[in-house]
Amino acid sequence: MKLSFHGADRGVTGSCHLLECAGRRLLIDCGLFQFGRELDEENTEPFGFDPAGIDLVLLTHAHLDHCGRLPLLVKRGFHGEVIATPATRELARLVMLDAAHLQEEEARRHARAVARRPDSANAGAPLYTVLDVLNSFDHFGRTAAYNQRLQLAEGLHATFLDAGHILGSACVWLELEESGNRRTVLFSGDLGNAGRPLLRQPAAPPKAEVVVMETTYGDRLHKPIAASVEELYAVITDTFDRGGNVIIPTFALERAQELLYFLREGEETKRLPRSMQVYLDSPMAISATAIFKHHPECYDAETADLLRQGQDPLGLQGLHFTRQASESMALNNIRAGAVIMAGSGMCTGGRVRHHLKHNLWRPESSVAFVGFAAVGTLARTIIDGAKQVRLFGEEIPVRASIHTINGFSAHADQAELLAWHQHIGAPQRTFLVHGESEAMRQFATRLTQTAIEMPKLHQEFEL
Repeated sequence: MKLSFHGADRGVTGSCHLLECAGRRLLIDCGLFQFGRELDEENTEPFGFDPAGIDLVLLTHAHLDHCGRLPLLVKRGFHGEVIATPATRELARLVMLDAAHLQEEEARRHARAVARRPDSANAGAPLYTVLDVLNSFDHFGRTAAYNQRLQLAEGLHATFLDAGHILGSACVWLELEESGNRRTVLFSGDLGNAGRPLLRQPAAPPKAEVVVMETTYGDRLHKPIAASVEELYAVITDTFDRGGNVIIPTFALERAQELLYFLREGEETKRLPRSMQVYLDSPMAISATAIFKHHPECYDAETADLLRQGQDPLGLQGLHFTRQASESMALNNIRAGAVIMAGSGMCTGGRVRHHLKHNLWRPESSVAFVGFAAVGTLARTIIDGAKQVRLFGEEIPVRASIHTINGFSAHADQAELLAWHQHIGAPQRTFLVHGESEAMRQFATRLTQTAIEMPKLHQEFEL
């Protein structure tokens, strides 16, 4: 039995872990590296294993940093089966198609730049195309219901458990047997922040001898969600009083839907004005919102009750979906009274960059960051106090009010991660992944009764 690590090792993107047992080779996730030129180049590097030799991919959830290299895996020779929950299966297709479209657009943009200036750098072909994504769909086989034990092969069983992170997210508990030796290995995937609306909180984990767990917020605690909601309401009302707009860089999966839930509550309880106009300016978030409504099996009790009563938990009086680029551009003419939710959440691309260009310099407007911002992203630059930022070739002064509201995170904080790990008992070994180095180190100091590993990229361990 061997376990090796090929992404999200002392970093927060590119999750990809390889387990070898009973003559089978299976991946837990196959995510894209994000946020920086070096990481973009890393996506094109060899995986660290032969894709043609992989039998199975178990997908914990549909975020791009967990599923985004699946089309590349297929392109390079993978012929096996991808297993995921029904909601993850549906969301992953949406996410991968969007990623391919953006890569093709970027390649065309660079090609035009080269045609205009032959001396400019050529980025070459996209990592994968829409056709590659369509080909990868053929490899999605069985779906995994929560708490259902699946036989993957002789001596190899998997159980998917609700991780409470995004719709369909899962931890994966593996029962392994090889040459008379038995091991249980638990992969956390990304764990959810308990107490948020829409989804159930993470399921209590089973006992396991080996644990592979995320540490995104291993060094900090989140603000209470109720206080964060009140802070969001205050940002909106204060900004409207000043005669400006509120720009919310928004992740398309989970965060957008969660914000719609709270904005609806604010409108119904009259803590927000009924004249408020909310624009969800993200085709992917709009499609993800529709997918949410296909999977009530993932909802918590309160949201399920709303649906039974005939209420739309994501419905707002002044909600507008802006799919077309022309509709998005028209929002730049709105001077006041709008909440504009647009991707990407870390401002690394997408429509939000246009809205920042038109609102960052306005003292009457506000920008509310409601999620994790990795080092090196535009979001982190603004949060860290930049006086001006470069957008579309222009230096834009930062005069808008900047707010960071941490309680909306879809990730468990340090206390929740510790509680999850303690529930497992005393695992023999714990591998820490999917976290920045300092967060990982701080979290490691709080773990007891377990041997701790912080693997490097492509490092291999005997189980």
